Amino acid sequence: MDENLRAQLHTYLAHLDGLIRRGHQVLRTLASDPSNPATMAATRTWQEECGVTINQLSGGSKAHWLARAFSEAFLIRSASGNAVTAVSPAELVKRTIGVLEQAVASLAGMNEGRDDSGSSASSSSGSSAAPPPRRFEFVHSLELRPIVEQAYIDSRRAIEQGNYDLALRTSCGILETIVTDALEFKGLPALATSGAPVGKIADWAFETRLAVAESAGLIRGGCARLPAVARAYRDHDIANVDSARRATVSERDARQTGQVLHVVMRDLDPGR
Repeated sequence: MDENLRAQLHTYLAHLDGLIRRGHQVLRTLASDPSNPATMAATRTWQEECGVTINQLSGGSKAHWLARAFSEAFLIRSASGNAVTAVSPAELVKRTIGVLEQAVASLAGMNEGRDDSGSSASSSSGSSAAPPPRRFEFVHSLELRPIVEQAYIDSRRAIEQGNYDLALRTSCGILETIVTDALEFKGLPALATSGAPVGKIADWAFETRLAVAESAGLIRGGCARLPAVARAYRDHDIANVDSARRATVSERDARQTGQVLHVVMRDLDPGR
């Protein structure tokens, strides 16, 4: 990685770390004296600085995943998907800290020499210091977003390190998580007309979830390309399989599973 780019990354990481620490301080102040005008002013100042930093990292594009995540942090939705107007300042601060932590995770991955697709980070453009756009802002559960994002980074790292079993299982886990999130947001009553079985979605088999999601129009037919070993990924316990069994997961299996994951990500977020 170009030293100039590395210096930019370090600068942004240090700045983000400072904003996160200040955000936690703001939370503590809000908890002790939420109605104090000075406290509210400090909160607004911190949020404005966060907005400026997010704008810089997203290259000024409102369509960038980070800019969208920042905007969504101020639009809290109910379980039905409707916007909730009454949101406490402390809750907004927590959401904003979560977005900053996503930015840190992305930049930290680039600092290690890989972008989120597993390719070497390019220094051909000054804008390459901004986080890459492949993210999971379409996931309805805000708690899941940083988890699947880190899992995605881990899956790309695993495939580059030749750990195809881990890469495949991680990709499948992400796939199952984001499809389940979409199914749960759709709701069982609406899924009943799409051949959904009775019982909780969490109890459905992996392939059942994929089939119902396709039948309901949430995803298209990309999952037909999943290798057989991926469909049975739940049977692969890394702690209990020997090296010979792990070797049955080929590089082609792992990469093809990752490709299917990308297709489903596009299906669930057509605006990507």
